[in-house]
Amino acid sequence: QVQLVESGGGLVQPGGSLRLSCAASGSIGSIGGMGWYRQAPGKQRELVAIVTNSNTADYALSVKGRFTISRDNARNTVDLQMNSLKPEDTAVYYCNAQIRRSGTAQFLYYWGQGTQVTVSS
Repeated sequence: QVQLVESGGGLVQPGGSLRLSCAASGSIGSIGGMGWYRQAPGKQRELVAIVTNSNTADYALSVKGRFTISRDNARNTVDLQMNSLKPEDTAVYYCNAQIRRSGTAQFLYYWGQGTQVTVSS
């Protein structure tokens, strides 16, 4: 079994900061790309940021310059530092990772359970 567990969501005022964390655990052979997605009410899930296992990152235009994604390959974690938050950043944020389970050859995508981020005064 493989699990992704997120933490760090909450309520923050516009202009504030939050840090999301995601930890992968279980029978992990190796991890490829890791990323964060979000889904606002009534909208489709969208990519926020991704990072490869060699630490190359990419961001949605709407968060570029405000959010930073980072990963720790030794701890199988990926974080999302969110600064200068706006009300339109309000959404459920999901961690995603491409993981090969121990003893297998195929990479599969796994999702966390989601964590709510609300930006409001």
